[in-house]
Amino acid sequence: MNSLIRQIVAVVGMNLKSLPQRFWSSLTTILSIAVVVGVLLAFLAMSDGFDKTLEGSGSDDVAVILNAGSQAELNSGLSGEVVKIVSNAPGIARDENGPITSPELYVIVDGIKKSSHTKVNLPLRGLALSGLDLRGNIKIIEGRMFEPGKNELVAGASILAQFSGFELGNEVSLGGVKWIVVGVFDAAGSVFASEIWADYRAVQTQFNRGNSFQVVRVKLETPGDISAIVKFIEGDPRLSLDIKTEKLYFSEQSSGISALMYVGWGLAIFMAFGALAGALNTMYTSVAARSVEIATLRAIGFRGIAAFFGTMVESIILAFIGGILGTVVVFIMFDGITTSTMGASFSQIVFSFDLSTAAFITGIKMALVIGLVGGFFPAWRASRTPVVVAFTSSS
Repeated sequence: MNSLIRQIVAVVGMNLKSLPQRFWSSLTTILSIAVVVGVLLAFLAMSDGFDKTLEGSGSDDVAVILNAGSQAELNSGLSGEVVKIVSNAPGIARDENGPITSPELYVIVDGIKKSSHTKVNLPLRGLALSGLDLRGNIKIIEGRMFEPGKNELVAGASILAQFSGFELGNEVSLGGVKWIVVGVFDAAGSVFASEIWADYRAVQTQFNRGNSFQVVRVKLETPGDISAIVKFIEGDPRLSLDIKTEKLYFSEQSSGISALMYVGWGLAIFMAFGALAGALNTMYTSVAARSVEIATLRAIGFRGIAAFFGTMVESIILAFIGGILGTVVVFIMFDGITTSTMGASFSQIVFSFDLSTAAFITGIKMALVIGLVGGFFPAWRASRTPVVVAFTSSS
């Protein structure tokens, strides 16, 4: 066994020392694998970042009530009477002012993206000041909160970073009406930082919504327990509503962008075949160039398995270098970069690319798979190189 290990180490050393002789073919293999890994990790970083933003927005302490069958706030519609009825359901936490609820409107308004100067949909949320109590980690970082009944806005920090016109003190036209930006708030990386907020009564008036809402958020007596509210809704024929915890709601909202992860995998696998062809070509060339050396080693007692593992290790090392290179490039180019995309409510959600440890490991694994497959058949050929090749060459 020790003799075999020494043989393998000797062949590996010989192969690696001869890499400069195959510099360009080896570099091509490394770069092709780096591109495959980079494409995969870019999609994974985008998907993970989007999921992280939404998952960080939801809480099991809060429930979201929508019109039955609505998949998002934009598709829902609740009358003031319905809101009043459901707000008295059992299972909702109460304080000295009564049930802790937040009836809210969700309106789509126009915005201009800074990077492309194109028009996009932005979410304007109408809510009462009590709605702030149902959202953790909300902090005014510039200016102040809007005053009830006035055409005043507070913009999320992500809105300022990605879209034009919502700086503190600016006057903006939304729905044909002038509004003043009086504050900027931070939402600790949650989806709420991608929203503009105003008093719900001002939104109802200026957008001709009457006494209507899209959603009611309620504080739960017992975190995660909506059973009492569900029973109340089902027992009242006037109500046709769906209720779920806020955490579950935002988890479902991320399903659309998460599908991009499968697109990324499909594209990466398709490209991997090209990288695999390059790896096979490189390793076959390597074996052909060293056929005399391999045959000579076998003639002096080296076993075929040493040549097999020597070639496999070379292929794996090239693949590993390619995987590391692809990961480093993606990390430098994308990790932490903020962008925005269309969410389930047809409005922009701002999020940051997040290259997680799991994504990094996935990329390296894919590179190693390419290296293993790309090296196996050339390694098998190396292990079967006839001893006579050494003598034929010398003659």
